[in-house]
Amino acid sequence: MHLLGLHHVSLLTGKAERNYEFFTKVLGMRLVKKTVNQDNTESYHLFYADAEGSPGTEVTFFDIPGLGHTYHGTSDISTVSLRVQTTESLLFWKKRFEKFQIVHGEIEKRANRDTLAFQDYEGTSLRLVADNGEQGVRAGVPWKRDDIPLEHAIIGLGPVTLTVSKSEPTISVLTEVMGFRFISSYPSGAGNFPDIMVYATGEGGSGAEVHLETRPDLPKARLGRGGVHHVAFRVPNETEYNKWLDRLNEYHLPNSGKVERYYFKALYFREPNGILFELSTDTPGFARDEPVETMGQALALPPFLEPLRKEIEENLRPLELE
Repeated sequence: MHLLGLHHVSLLTGKAERNYEFFTKVLGMRLVKKTVNQDNTESYHLFYADAEGSPGTEVTFFDIPGLGHTYHGTSDISTVSLRVQTTESLLFWKKRFEKFQIVHGEIEKRANRDTLAFQDYEGTSLRLVADNGEQGVRAGVPWKRDDIPLEHAIIGLGPVTLTVSKSEPTISVLTEVMGFRFISSYPSGAGNFPDIMVYATGEGGSGAEVHLETRPDLPKARLGRGGVHHVAFRVPNETEYNKWLDRLNEYHLPNSGKVERYYFKALYFREPNGILFELSTDTPGFARDEPVETMGQALALPPFLEPLRKEIEENLRPLELE
């Protein structure tokens, strides 16, 4: 019973239109599903991913107009990484960020990989990570755009960074409950703080890592626009998904129980520092109700919400994505 790697990260946006512009027109990712927050159907839920909507490539956003700023701190998913193929790709993206006037840093090493930090329009802390032929969990299928060469396209999720006040409780859940293993560490870029620790699952590599940063000096984070709501990890099938529920209960970790999201099955719980984790199945996927060729073009609703479509559409604000 092993987690395969990262499944998706879900964030908050205060304006879906600008969010769509950034992730599709600047980053070149594909909108693979336009749907609603199943727990609040008056809010859109947008899924960006690779060309096929593959697990391990998904960045999702809940649209909450008027949402305030995120204030980073502890109990925080503080950085989300996206994979590219090579350091040459990072050079391409650095020039592209300059062209679009995107806030970004310099190419630098983190965990022995070349990386490039940047922000979206709402200040989300993002980072490109170059694979450079590294072995590990398979990358996604790049989405073709005329202005982004395929060899430089984003190909999936890279490591997420968790910032906590005390590392030991989180380490315990990652290793004893979830089966992650310690890989390495690297110096904190924030000053005289403990090294950032790298934990991996499955086949390892960029798409299967959690980086754990300990910052006892920081206050607790306050989530707003540009903040990360939760991180999800890949469960290969429903049989193992059922076993994970038993495992969480065995360790007395309060959890959501089984949640049917139609495109995948979900299981939510908070690790001891309060960060929300999700375990999500790889199956059945986003092509369940739309052809792969036209995914993301129309408002998709799972069958249990389809009878309410008229009411849902009336309560949703108009959303023009071009």
